[in-house]
Amino acid sequence: MRIGHIAIWTNKLEEMREFYQTYFNGKSNSKYVNPTKGFESYFVSFDGEVTIEIMRRTGIEERAEGERIGLCHLAFNLDSRLHVDELTERLRKDGFRIIGEPRITGDGFYESVFLDVDGNIIELVAE
Repeated sequence: MRIGHIAIWTNKLEEMREFYQTYFNGKSNSKYVNPTKGFESYFVSFDGEVTIEIMRRTGIEERAEGERIGLCHLAFNLDSRLHVDELTERLRKDGFRIIGEPRITGDGFYESVFLDVDGNIIELVAE
């Protein structure tokens, strides 16, 4: 058994699609549109393993900031600590908010943490 996909609501559909394609080499399908429901989505897949569905629909409210019950973050495993450092700096330069500088965590991972286009928490991880 494996996870089929992870879905994320957004009001910035095109920006989120571009973000995951640009920084994580995501491959997107064509936009699905259901005008009756006011719904649009893309599936963005990564190395054929994991897929994120980014979705927009009328009537979905902005979420409150800060920690909350539910999904906490997404983590992307990178091939090296150097790659974590390089991508962190690229994201910083491009205006994304870094909320955790590259470091070795208590459980032994090397990671940095930042916020994506919508403020979702994303970790960059190397072992």
